[in-house]
Amino acid sequence: MAEAIEASRAARRRSAPNPWVGCVIVAADGTVVGRGATEPPGGRHAEAVALAEAGERAGGATAYVTLEPCSHEGRTPPCADALSAAGVVRVVAALADPDPLVAGAGLAGLERAGVETSLGVGGEAAEALLEPYLVHRRSGRPYVVLKLAATLDGRIAAPDGSSRWVTGEQARRDVHELRADSDAVLVGAGTVRADDPELTVRLATAPERQPLRVVLGRSSPEARVQPALELSGDLRGVLDLLGRRGVLQLLVEGGSKVAGDFHRLGLVDRYVVYLAPALLGGDDGVALFAGPGAPTMEAAFRGRLSGVRRLGDDVRIDLVPARGAASSRRIAAPPSVADGSRLG
Repeated sequence: MAEAIEASRAARRRSAPNPWVGCVIVAADGTVVGRGATEPPGGRHAEAVALAEAGERAGGATAYVTLEPCSHEGRTPPCADALSAAGVVRVVAALADPDPLVAGAGLAGLERAGVETSLGVGGEAAEALLEPYLVHRRSGRPYVVLKLAATLDGRIAAPDGSSRWVTGEQARRDVHELRADSDAVLVGAGTVRADDPELTVRLATAPERQPLRVVLGRSSPEARVQPALELSGDLRGVLDLLGRRGVLQLLVEGGSKVAGDFHRLGLVDRYVVYLAPALLGGDDGVALFAGPGAPTMEAAFRGRLSGVRRLGDDVRIDLVPARGAASSRRIAAPPSVADGSRLG
């Protein structure tokens, strides 16, 4: 399963809106006979890639897959049927697929065909890797990553509005890795006017396609962010729309107002905060979040640290909402994805 998870990781930047899945097929004697990972949309699923490599050696083998095999016809045939037809006798899945078109049907179909199944091996690691997909299929909305870069005294810009550069080169390169992992990058129109960002991946290995660029409000035709999708209105509605477009992970890079709005509405799944060893001093710089904050320490947002690492002179801190915290972003049933679900 560890090998399947690594294969899944390698497919991360090419598979959306499909999940990045890895599959390893092991013969009865313990020999690995097939490996596969999800191909770009329209291509094969991980199981089909691994089966093609295994060939006749798949007979009597065990398939380790990071996500429950699909059971419906899309652009590609059902993977559950392909596994049983190839003679695989056991399928070990790390996670059940929450997509309504699968949701247990893949494993149930395998069992009806006489294939032994197991669920949960490597589940924690697979869930961490596939979290954007899982959140999208459960809620209909993208997994939201809010990126912030600040001085040690919590300022994202000086009183004159200047913000380049708060952090150093290594941290800026890391932001491009975040962009490469995301299907869309969002900023407010004020950030476009002030900084004229490109919002493209330039300082990291480029993904199969550049992320969709989204602006809240109107940007000028001369802005470097063009072409961009310009949206307005309630942020929950914005997320619903992006979810229908197949955006699994949204990176929010907006200024303090956009950041504050996402934060106060409880729409952030992960905060990525880059802290620079700098102090502006005083109380007149631009704070992380514009608008009102928690009125008391008791009411302060309390998260859970999921990662801390040094990037040159800067520090990256990953913060997620505390386990069990209520979230206003979940909805009862996810809307259909514009491109279909697990299409191939």
